[in-house]
Amino acid sequence: MRLVLICIASNVALVSSALAHTGIGQTNSFAAGVAHPLHGTDHVLVMLAVGLWAVLAGGRAILVWPMAFVAAMLGGFAAATLGLRMPFVEPAISSSVIILGLLVALTIKAPVWLGGAMTGLFAFFHGHVHGAEAVSGNLIPYAAGFSIATAGLLAIGIWLGFFAERSIGKVALRAMGGLTVLGGIVLIAG
Repeated sequence: MRLVLICIASNVALVSSALAHTGIGQTNSFAAGVAHPLHGTDHVLVMLAVGLWAVLAGGRAILVWPMAFVAAMLGGFAAATLGLRMPFVEPAISSSVIILGLLVALTIKAPVWLGGAMTGLFAFFHGHVHGAEAVSGNLIPYAAGFSIATAGLLAIGIWLGFFAERSIGKVALRAMGGLTVLGGIVLIAG
């Protein structure tokens, strides 16, 4: 666990903005909400990683961590639409891709409460970006859209985790975690 904390601290200190959230276009409809997570590589990678990590942990984590992600993401969205500005949003999002990928690649298991808190923290920043970019007005349809898309991506991550674990084994999950880390590095460098 000490290695994970060192990786997290190093990542947060060194990571730069992924700039994945500039000029995303329309943010005032359900369809725009559904499209946003599907067009952001960082969002896709994080949500798949949460699903994979939940499968590795097993038990209640399979439900709790994705639900914590969606709930905290909506909390971040609400905070941003109410005017709360957060520092280090982009570095936190970039870090979330790498850290969650590392947790999967290294098959780190965490207690359900800790995994829920970690995924929730990362989700808060992802949701904050949605809220900071949203235009006032049709916020509820937009939030419903990105919540449904997020839940779908989390479910795909869980399905991939079960499929890989049953067909190939934990080595496949570790490889997917490693690919997530590489994707996060590419996002930061890109």
